Amino acid sequence: MAMTKTAEEARGTLHAHHTYRLRVSSTALAALNAEWDRCRWIWNESVAKSKQIHQWNKQRPDGAEKRTCGPAQLDKMLTQARATTAWLREGSSVPQQQIIRDFGKARAKAQKDIKDRLPMRRRAGMPRWKKKREARPSLNYTRRGFRLKGGRLHLAGGIELSVVWSRELPAEPSSVRVYQDSIGHWYASFVVPAQTEALPRTGRTIGVDWG
Repeated sequence: MAMTKTAEEARGTLHAHHTYRLRVSSTALAALNAEWDRCRWIWNESVAKSKQIHQWNKQRPDGAEKRTCGPAQLDKMLTQARATTAWLREGSSVPQQQIIRDFGKARAKAQKDIKDRLPMRRRAGMPRWKKKREARPSLNYTRRGFRLKGGRLHLAGGIELSVVWSRELPAEPSSVRVYQDSIGHWYASFVVPAQTEALPRTGRTIGVDWG
């Protein structure tokens, strides 16, 4: 279990990741890989769009308004792509929209590092192409994109997975990431509100010598 901070941190709420091994049938595996191919394609299209906008801004005519490549523009690109490409419509819109969000966060972080003039070794770097043989599958689903029923994980798009429940979830999950590790095993990482409990005060103190 990993503790993480989310957008709700400002309201004093922490979240934890609970990760479980998945048993994936051949049918589910084919569906997951197909979904990842679509998401990877969307990510690469976002990279291409970002580079195109950057190049245009560098060479834009005098007086021309600067163009942006934020989530709104990428969402519009995704909507148009799904409307004209049956292959994309075969997949769920939930992980496709989430890959847009992930790209936007990665791009914003890289731009902030540049603006803050961080040394090159500390910069996140602009998002790069995800190559098929190098990028491992990772699909993110919000609450409307998954459900738990009978101990099984049901993903949008009709993908059904068996979860190896090593422990019970302490609360209702708000999202889940389904991913494959370097040796081919699949996992589900659920995000749930963290249950924290303050320790009783003892009146004692401790010092740390950073020497």
